[in-house]
Amino acid sequence: MAAEALTRPQPLAPDLLERVLGWAALALLAAALAAIMRGHASWGAVPPAIWLHLGTVIVALTLTPVILWQRRGTRLHRRLGYVWASAMFVSALDSFWILETNHGHFSVIHLLSAFVAVQTPRLVLTARAHNHAAHRRTVRGLVIGGLLTAGALTFPFHRLLGRWLLG
Repeated sequence: MAAEALTRPQPLAPDLLERVLGWAALALLAAALAAIMRGHASWGAVPPAIWLHLGTVIVALTLTPVILWQRRGTRLHRRLGYVWASAMFVSALDSFWILETNHGHFSVIHLLSAFVAVQTPRLVLTARAHNHAAHRRTVRGLVIGGLLTAGALTFPFHRLLGRWLLG
């Protein structure tokens, strides 16, 4: 067992991109929470699918810096990673029931949902296979495309969080 511990690769430390992605996730989380608080008068009119979506996205945004900035390969990293991946996957699937913005039809942002729904299982599989390079690329793609880009697109264009935050 000692020989196995010696041959095990050392966990990758967060690089500059991962530190920036963590801070970007915190900034988006702060904007989303501020929007939600400002929109309290309208909470009763919000469909359950949107509340589920907001909840899962808040979990993912909260865990993103924690997971990206901590030591890799630990039991905590794996457990938080499963929670993060589950939140991302549920958020992606749930988004297909959110059709208010485009008059009952899918919008361009749903392409990001499809991306997340496909890439999240890949994320788990690459981690379980110890394919660190593919896992890291998939994490970065999901954070940049599925979390930060999709999240930033919820503020303009008269979308719910944008209306709540910007009035």
